[in-house]
Formats: sequence, C-alpha cells, structure tokens
Amino acid sequence: MSIPGLDAWLASAPGHYVLDWEQRQLDGIVADIFGFNALQLGLPQGDFLRANRIPLRQRGGEHGPVDVQCNYTALPFASNSIDLVVLPHILEFSDEPHQILREVERILIPEGQVIIVGFNPLSLWGLKRKLDRSGEFPWNGSYLSMNRLKDWMKLLGFEVDRGHLGCYVPPVDQLKWLQNWRFIENASKRWWNFSGGVYVLRAIKRTHSMRLITPKWKTQGVRAKALRPIAQKEGHDR
Repeated sequence: MSIPGLDAWLASAPGHYVLDWEQRQLDGIVADIFGFNALQLGLPQGDFLRANRIPLRQRGGEHGPVDVQCNYTALPFASNSIDLVVLPHILEFSDEPHQILREVERILIPEGQVIIVGFNPLSLWGLKRKLDRSGEFPWNGSYLSMNRLKDWMKLLGFEVDRGHLGCYVPPVDQLKWLQNWRFIENASKRWWNFSGGVYVLRAIKRTHSMRLITPKWKTQGVRAKALRPIAQKEGHDR
C-alpha cells in the first residue's frame, strides 16, 4: 500500500509536529509492555517500538525499510504469537480496515495489546481532509472516529481504554504559524479535548475463560431408614 505524498509530508513542518507528538505518546505507552515479540505495522519512517524492552521487535509493511514484507490483510505470523502490535495510520489508509483488525486479533496472544494511531475526523484536521482535493497524505484517507473504532474493537473481544488525543494546532504548512498557534494546545486539552487532530488508542485482547460442561447426573436421594421403636418388655425374666 503505497501512500502518495507520505515522505514529503513527513519532512514538512506539520509532519514533524504530528510525528513528534506520536513518538512521545508511544514511547510512554510501550515502555511498560512486556513479552517476547513486538510488531510495528506500517510507517517504518518512525520507530514506535524504540522505548519497548521486548527482545524481538520487528517492523512489517508492504514497502519501505521493513524487517518483514507483508500484506496487512493476511499477516505471515502464527496465531497467538505476538505480544504487542502497533498500527500507526494503517486503518484509515486501507480499503479493508476490518480485515486488518481481524488479523491483528488472530496473531495476538491472549492479553496481548494493540496500539492504534489515527487521524481524528472530529477535528480541524478532519475538516481539512474534507476540503482538500490534492489526493496526497494525509488528506487522502478515510478517517475513523475513536467511538467507531472502539465499537469495532469490542466486537473482536478487545477491552479498550479511553485513548489519548493531541495535535490541536490547525494543520497549517508554515513552521512559524505552527509555533504561533501553540498556545491553544493546553486550552484545547481542557475545553475541547475531543477535537485533537490525532489519537492513540490502546486495547487488550481478552479471552473469556472456558466453562467446563459436565453431564447432569440424576441423583436420587437415599431413603432414610425408618427408625423402628424397640418394644420394651413390661416384665423381666426372673
């Protein structure tokens, strides 16, 4: 899945702004996740597993500097084999986001975790996407709201946290304008928290414990023995 304009956008001022925020968020989240295998799918230009201490950390993708070249809808990993999966901006730029999530659920171990990074349609960034007709990244995606994504994850058996939102500055192209708008970051976190341009969502794969079904044996109560009174002799042999 080649994304037109991705490299150019990542090198731009808004690209740096978004990538820096995402990197800080991911560094804090993955630092305390343990296991044996961690996987980042997509956006290999960012190392979102760098703060994680899992021994085997790999980047997978359809192109670019990856460790495993793969199709996101048919991942070449065994079921129940991965402890952590990071999905940076994959779902909103795919024609089959549901299938990608199903594959992630398949390869994760029980209690494994997935971290999803996406653009928020309920933001100034989402508004810019509706107005932009360039066909370039990141305005060529189908942005998914956090609420919709949470519903999808719950249907797959994931327990989802409330998520983190950031990047409240309008998607302007010039660095000086980004810097001038920085003052709204703290205000927006307090008053318009839902309107962050980017979100990070974390979910845990829950596996319900099996219930052992045993045959329903019919048991009949043991009839209590009737107590028989002992007739006492009115007289005793003499």
